[in-house]
Amino acid sequence: MIVDAVVIGAGPNGLVAANLLADAGWDVALLEAAPTPGGGVRSAEITAPGFRSDLCSAFYPFAACSPVIRGLRLPDYGLRWRRAEAALAHALPDGRAAVLWNDPERTAGAVDVFHHGDGERWLAAYRHWCRIEDDLTAAMFAPFPPVRAGTRLLARRGVGGSVRASRLLAMSIRDLAEEFFGGEGARLLLYGCALHTDLGPESTGSGAYGWLLAMLGQHHGFPAPQGGAQELTDTLVRRLRAHGGTLYCDANAERIVVGGGRALGVVCADGRAWRARRAVLADVDAPYLYRNLVGADHLPARLLADLRGFRYDRPTLKLDWALREPLPWTNPQIRHAGTVHLGGDTAQLSRTAAELAGGGDPPVPFVLMGQMSRVDPTRSPAGTETAWAYTHLPYRYAARRRDDLAGYVERIEDMVDKLAPGFRELVIARQVQGPADLVQENANMIGGALGGGTAALSQQLLLRPTPGLGRSDTVIDRLYLASASAHPGPGVHGGPGANAARAALHRDRLVTGALYRAAITAANRLIY
Repeated sequence: MIVDAVVIGAGPNGLVAANLLADAGWDVALLEAAPTPGGGVRSAEITAPGFRSDLCSAFYPFAACSPVIRGLRLPDYGLRWRRAEAALAHALPDGRAAVLWNDPERTAGAVDVFHHGDGERWLAAYRHWCRIEDDLTAAMFAPFPPVRAGTRLLARRGVGGSVRASRLLAMSIRDLAEEFFGGEGARLLLYGCALHTDLGPESTGSGAYGWLLAMLGQHHGFPAPQGGAQELTDTLVRRLRAHGGTLYCDANAERIVVGGGRALGVVCADGRAWRARRAVLADVDAPYLYRNLVGADHLPARLLADLRGFRYDRPTLKLDWALREPLPWTNPQIRHAGTVHLGGDTAQLSRTAAELAGGGDPPVPFVLMGQMSRVDPTRSPAGTETAWAYTHLPYRYAARRRDDLAGYVERIEDMVDKLAPGFRELVIARQVQGPADLVQENANMIGGALGGGTAALSQQLLLRPTPGLGRSDTVIDRLYLASASAHPGPGVHGGPGANAARAALHRDRLVTGALYRAAITAANRLIY
């Protein structure tokens, strides 16, 4: 089959890329190895009949702020967002909780209980966020460097303000939280948001992640699609088909055909082949793209050497529960939150991160939970609850299956039961997935990693996925990296897919495309 573009992988980035190319009038073939599309954005009844669980991601604050996702106008194609009354609650062992309510004034009151004055400081941070959000998110999700959005931010903040903001973005979440807030409440909200990544509280750059996710939660909540994460995927598929694109499931790409330094098409494991007149885009992790789909014969030795330094984020253990009643938290405020963090105070969170960094098993893991029926009652029968939890593991667990993780499962359920007594008696059914189980479910989750590569500064911007351009362009002409391994990285915001699609469209233009490719070629020669 001959098409304008072949997109490998129907995860959210692949779906975004395919949609944008179809919008431009291209004939697009989207290939997905699994029987169903979505990658990490899927849902199924995996615990008990009538209980719909999200198989990986569940809440989408990045989608709420992303100019890419907003530009696709997905509500026009049937998507409906739901939000809990509170985006987040961090539960402490003594029964207290720091709560990120959807109402900023209510959040301010909640953190002020921990330390007088922190409420006004929180509102000041939120007001500042509202002033810069549009320009900042435009810069975040644009190709690197973000010239237009960056210029607008510079003009808005001035040179001095921009330099000071750069300092804050490079800080650890510990330093940032302690500089801005005096009490545990606000600090815990920031710490927990930073720990959604594989960074610890003392890691350089963790402050940027914690502050960003907390402010997104304050402004947009942590929205979830009505009916489950699969609805976001299904809406993107409906939109693609409405614009003429074609999805092929059970189409496992085995090889990208390269000739004359250019990507020519894709061959699947079952022998089916697609010729790409204009571009091949890959929503797969970078090492797999280069080593498996392209092959060493077509790549510079320097790039292959750089790939040996590519770091994945930490392995993950995930639990899903079907509960006959909602979780009976002793602190009633937690019952209003879609997302719940467990793991103690800020000192304990630091000890846990240090234990993980040293390869040990933390006695008190950081646990991220979702109460999905609080957000969207369609997820389970009336009066019941669909809930989940996950925690990060030491790297030595990357090949472990659920049967090897009974100790962690017991520890997590003990933590929940202490704060929600009687939790265990409510469990109708439970599903446990270790890192190896997650890989079996989604081949892109190498070693149980969810982010397509570490969030560390050593693998961001022009260093993602390897030292180079920080763009979706590759050393192969008309081949583009469209996954979370590319800038701007993990999260369901469509940035990598959109950047890859834009690069392909720009390259295809008759005049500017030649200049564009010449610039990319010159840069590649300098780097490799």
